[in-house]
Amino acid sequence: MKNNGINNSTLRVALCGIIAALCLVLMIMTGLIPIGTYAFPCFAGIFISAIVIEYGCKWAWGVYVVASVLSLFLAADKEAVIYFIMLFGYYPILKGVIENKVKKRLFQYMLKFIIFNAAAVASFFAGTFLLSIPAEEYTLFGIYVPWIFLIIGNLFFLLYDFAVSVFIAQYIQRIRGKIFKKNK
Repeated sequence: MKNNGINNSTLRVALCGIIAALCLVLMIMTGLIPIGTYAFPCFAGIFISAIVIEYGCKWAWGVYVVASVLSLFLAADKEAVIYFIMLFGYYPILKGVIENKVKKRLFQYMLKFIIFNAAAVASFFAGTFLLSIPAEEYTLFGIYVPWIFLIIGNLFFLLYDFAVSVFIAQYIQRIRGKIFKKNK
């Protein structure tokens, strides 16, 4: 079937490539802008939700893997790459699955927070091990700071989940129709 003279599979591969490239650009920018360590992996992951909407989870996982592998090689800020790989890159894919399969909102949020906390703890240990950060670096005035970051992170995650939902709604209402015009 043709879509405005363009083969649907060609459009699919092109859009996935564009989103993967956009994710990669954001991940490369983490080395240029200090706050980018935290913000850009979040933004990069949000764009993957467009692939989930248009082509499903299989294609979205492919975009996530491509963006993750290329980020490992090309992004200077490896801490940001860990955040992207360990949570923000795949969370929009899981969000769609969770919200479609689990009907009760309370259970949805419980599952989402379990995933976030497991990913946050795994990211901490991966960052500590892979980036060789000594454990003493995480103590400030006798307080073990990662626990505070985890509590604040849970609040941030709630905001991030909301931001992904807003992006999805805006994408469907404003952008989708411009990319995919219906054949008459």
